[in-house]
Amino acid sequence: MALKTIDALQLAGKRVFIRVDFNVPLDEQGKVTDDARIRAALPTITYAIAQKAKVILASHLGRPKGKSDDKARFTLEPAAVRLSELLGQDVILADDCAGDGVVKLARELREGQVLLLENLRFHPEEEANDEGFAKELAALCDVWVNDAFGTAHRAHASTAGMARFVKEKAAGFLVKKEVEYLGKALGNPARPFVALVGGAKVSDKIKVLENLLARADTVCIGGAMAYTFLAAQEVPVGKSLVEKDKLELARQIMDKARARKVDLLLPVDHVCGDAPKETARRVVVADRAIPADLMGLDIGPRTLDAYRQRILSAGTVFWNGPMGLFEQKPWAEGTSGVARAMAQAKGVTVVGGGDSAAAVEQAGLVDQMTHVSTGGGASLEFIEGRELPGVKACED
Repeated sequence: MALKTIDALQLAGKRVFIRVDFNVPLDEQGKVTDDARIRAALPTITYAIAQKAKVILASHLGRPKGKSDDKARFTLEPAAVRLSELLGQDVILADDCAGDGVVKLARELREGQVLLLENLRFHPEEEANDEGFAKELAALCDVWVNDAFGTAHRAHASTAGMARFVKEKAAGFLVKKEVEYLGKALGNPARPFVALVGGAKVSDKIKVLENLLARADTVCIGGAMAYTFLAAQEVPVGKSLVEKDKLELARQIMDKARARKVDLLLPVDHVCGDAPKETARRVVVADRAIPADLMGLDIGPRTLDAYRQRILSAGTVFWNGPMGLFEQKPWAEGTSGVARAMAQAKGVTVVGGGDSAAAVEQAGLVDQMTHVSTGGGASLEFIEGRELPGVKACED
């Protein structure tokens, strides 16, 4: 994939529209509680400022459903405040992302100044990829840059549609980094290539698993989806979550792994409870079979050790999906243990966004990974082998 990146363009004096992903969590007082996505965009933003561009930033926040009725809840003002602190300069916040007032602000921008447009999703035309709205956004700028990997799998007006109406376009440094690391994990990984896949449902990860089976040397399965695989082997799983309509699919995936000589590892022990609650009785079951009155809520210590050994001996590790119900402390050890093992690994370690990225952030290990993706859905679709509209629009 030949991506044109922002450093290939002349930016001085030009109005540069950078689509960022500032969809950040806020507390009840409206303050940013996790600025990771804002910090991830800084290399592209600071580069544009240094090149004397007139910088126009645009993002969505939450799901206002095309209305500005609840503006206090979905405004990008907290993101503007945090970005201003990180940049050490004022950030102008527009009261909309389209209209005469925004056009005036864009025209009056000086070199090195930063304008942040208000939440794109206050307009239903954004998610509808409306051509008129895309043209209106495109009219604000001379250059379009997509640095919002987290929304690159969505063909919205700002993430893909407006690119057709701007002569100069490129990817930002974050999108470039995401594509490089995820692409290398799929296309030319250092071996052995070990993939860890977790989460609740096999049905959510079918295409990911099939694509990884064509490339990986070992696939380690965790999370509730593991119990569908175990049930498909007629292993008793007690009250664990099982997709009964996906048992045959699980068997087919295991058959493919055998045919391709890929080691498909499943839990050999479990941390169980009588309910998926923090207050539930915690029982370590040292066997593959789970008693009828219990449910598996995390991988057990022997399974974690087996997965850890594979991670430490790998040339490349890709991880997507938690090993258990990690949001609750009694069931978090498998997920945090995988995160610690990846932090100790000598190979390339790529975390595929979503819950896995949240777990690494929670453990304070982000800086010890080779790459932590900012896009859960986007990284999944990339690993599935799908074309991402927001990336396609940046191709040279």
